Amino acid sequence: MRTRFVGGFYGQLVSGLLWLASAALAEWSSPRAGITTLVLGGVAIFPLTELLLRLEGPRTALSPENTLHGLGREVALVLPLSMPLLLPVTLYRATWFYPAMMILLGAHYLPFTFLYGMRMFTALSALLVGSGVLIAMYVPYKFTLGGWFTAAALLLFAVIGRIHADREHRS
Repeated sequence: MRTRFVGGFYGQLVSGLLWLASAALAEWSSPRAGITTLVLGGVAIFPLTELLLRLEGPRTALSPENTLHGLGREVALVLPLSMPLLLPVTLYRATWFYPAMMILLGAHYLPFTFLYGMRMFTALSALLVGSGVLIAMYVPYKFTLGGWFTAAALLLFAVIGRIHADREHRS
């Protein structure tokens, strides 16, 4: 899984760029534009990830016997299935949208530790959940802070995952 998906690089790259676009739209257009971009754009993460993987060229294919592929599909559904929680949270306090989404995303990333066999996903999960809670509690008046922070974290961890997967692939 780690080799096939380049340590999560493309998925996190696409996600990080989506969070970046969402935060920018929320900051310079409207919060609704940022929210809509993140929620609807999330549907395109996996197809864009697959497209980028194919454009990069062949890597190790997953064996049909690899049961982790099924786990990957299930893990991918955790986030969209938990996103209905965002509606009451955001209706109660709109500035909690990004922190709440950070917590959901962090929970979504935790199983990637096992899926890819990479502890960095435990760190990413803890960073997103902890930061989401702290932003909601102590900086709730800054609507886009969570969006900017998550974009930066995802892009940074994408690079870390890429470096790790490339080193392993070469050896």
